[in-house]
Amino acid sequence: MTDTIDLSDVTLSLEEDMVNHPPHYNQSGIECIEAIYHALGEDGYMSYCQGNAMKYLWRYQYKGAPVEDLKKARWYIRQILEVLE
Repeated sequence: MTDTIDLSDVTLSLEEDMVNHPPHYNQSGIECIEAIYHALGEDGYMSYCQGNAMKYLWRYQYKGAPVEDLKKARWYIRQILEVLE
């Protein structure tokens, strides 16, 4: 269980989430993935997510953090599902 502080719509986690919200992908409150979605549109975004899922599945055994990489692949697959649903 992570310690969290709820400030109306904003939840700040005291533990870094390197799968769902890596801090290095967020600058000035804008996550890189959001900018990619808006720049590419739905079709381009789904292709981007598919490629990233494939990348993490391809190399999860070789980087030293297989569980984290498989969770990242799952995250990208869920992004595709969210667009489709």
